[in-house]
Amino acid sequence: MHYRRLGNSGLKVSEICLGSWLTYGNATENETAEKCIDRAYELGVNFFDTANVYARGKSEEVVGKSLSKFPRDSYVLATKVYFPMNDGPMPNNRGLSRKHIVEQCNLSLKRLGLDYIDVYQCHRFDAETPIEETLRALDDLISQGKILYAGFSMWSAAQIQESVDFQVKHNLDRFVSSQPYYNMLGRDIEAEVIPTCEREGIGQIVFSPLAQGLLTGKYLPGQPVPADSRAADPKQNMFLNGGKLDEAQLTRIQNLVPIAQGLGLTMAQLALAWCLRKQNVSSVIVGASRPSQVDDNCGAAGITLEPDTIAAIDAALAV
Repeated sequence: MHYRRLGNSGLKVSEICLGSWLTYGNATENETAEKCIDRAYELGVNFFDTANVYARGKSEEVVGKSLSKFPRDSYVLATKVYFPMNDGPMPNNRGLSRKHIVEQCNLSLKRLGLDYIDVYQCHRFDAETPIEETLRALDDLISQGKILYAGFSMWSAAQIQESVDFQVKHNLDRFVSSQPYYNMLGRDIEAEVIPTCEREGIGQIVFSPLAQGLLTGKYLPGQPVPADSRAADPKQNMFLNGGKLDEAQLTRIQNLVPIAQGLGLTMAQLALAWCLRKQNVSSVIVGASRPSQVDDNCGAAGITLEPDTIAAIDAALAV
């Protein structure tokens, strides 16, 4: 395993981060989830990502229990706050108000069975709450030792800059991480988010680096989706158009197969290495429902793609 600093902080995280979105506490049995976490830890993964809203708290419970056997200083745990945790008419049970942040942090700590959270992330931007309130609440949690670092997910470059400027002006602890959607098929953050984060010392922890499994190459044009795949699972395929995949896109993805084979890589390893080619990417978050998937994904750590390979990938996907 290889490790990178999370932004300009002193925290070092594994290039591969094991996440739990749509899987642990939901579509994957708890025992299997623990086996995946155990295997990741065995392979040197020290970074694990979850969120309070994943399976409405069950994911945090599964991840916390699975990690409890390991020394606390040997792993880095990230979770998030923003989305509502129930369906009731409770207006303060969402967003980034001081009330919601503090209450949900305490509840996450209880579910995780921990004294502190390593990286606490704002799951989305809250336009209804003054940014000052959000940033001061996070800074207070850091001062109290309940969280060590703060980050965010899916914020625009303008939102990031406004927040960092406030943190600098008022001498608050600064954000260290950004968790955006990023992969070969979705490169929007390259235009503004990555340059802003590079300038401000914020590292990317990218999610969906395999585009919900599309970039593994297992979905073939003109063929039914595999029965054991995410696209075939109603619990997980809501971000894959309910399993109805774009045939033209699947055809373009198959153009990557000879590139991966020529490098002796699996398709997943090629896709992960492609994300990690960016120095500003601190880690890529992968999901795994089987330990063998953990093995495959961890094989991407430390791989360097040459410029001609990156150009070949661009050409293959542009067809």
